[in-house]
Amino acid sequence: MLIFANRILLARFQVSIKKGGSMGKWKLTLGLCLAATVCQAQVSDYRTYVRRALESMSADSTEKAERLFREAMRIEPAQRSNAMIYYQIGRMQEHRGKPEKALESYTMGLNVAPHVLPLRMARAKLYMQLGNKEKALVDYSDVLDWKADEQEALFMRAYIYTGQRLYRRARADYEALLKLNPAHEEARIGLVLLNEKDNRPREAMEQINAMVAAAPDHAILYAVRAGLEQTRKQYEAAEADFTKAISLEPKNIDYLLNRAALYIETKRKKEARADLDKAMELGANPEDVASMRHELR
Repeated sequence: MLIFANRILLARFQVSIKKGGSMGKWKLTLGLCLAATVCQAQVSDYRTYVRRALESMSADSTEKAERLFREAMRIEPAQRSNAMIYYQIGRMQEHRGKPEKALESYTMGLNVAPHVLPLRMARAKLYMQLGNKEKALVDYSDVLDWKADEQEALFMRAYIYTGQRLYRRARADYEALLKLNPAHEEARIGLVLLNEKDNRPREAMEQINAMVAAAPDHAILYAVRAGLEQTRKQYEAAEADFTKAISLEPKNIDYLLNRAALYIETKRKKEARADLDKAMELGANPEDVASMRHELR
């Protein structure tokens, strides 16, 4: 169940980033920096192509914007601001569902300017999405070497370290993050899951109980506590917590799959099938559901 809990934690953190995390701020900063650099450019054609590319981006014409950006770089290949252009191209390629191309663009940008943190963070995040945690770890560590208080990098490196069973390093990153931001819920959950893995079960349960008491309307806290209870074979408590989490977020696929796994473990096939059917209706990964259905045979 800790696998499910870790997946929920990472998904929750990625949603928080989209709602206004550090990458959102960086996009604005990058736009301003790019505009300022372009204004100082000596070649009018370069300025013109970049301006037109930015206008195309604003109009959601990303393919046209990419062509214009590339034309600007062809004219002025030595411009340091091209690193920012590669960042924008990579983001557009990700948006169009071309992660491998985006990875190439981020790397090209870093070849131009290795210390541009938004580029390195974007590449690290994409490495995570592609399942290459080792390379993501290198990028997050580089970011923290240059900016020790970068919260997203601290969280993600702690998450990776936990998966690698490097618990002391993970704990140091989580604690550093919580010192910077005591209200960082994802980091607090991460520390709970770390304590559970690091043979501190009592501490883990005390922490999650305190979090539930402090925020009784947060579904993820019930789901995490249910996972801990299930590992302890406290099945009634686990079912109650999964059910509470689902009542708070009835369209959350992971919570339904979690409860289905509990029902499978406790031989309640009818209830498990009902949760799996609902998860499929909501768009669950068919392979995940098929694997769980196989356990019902």
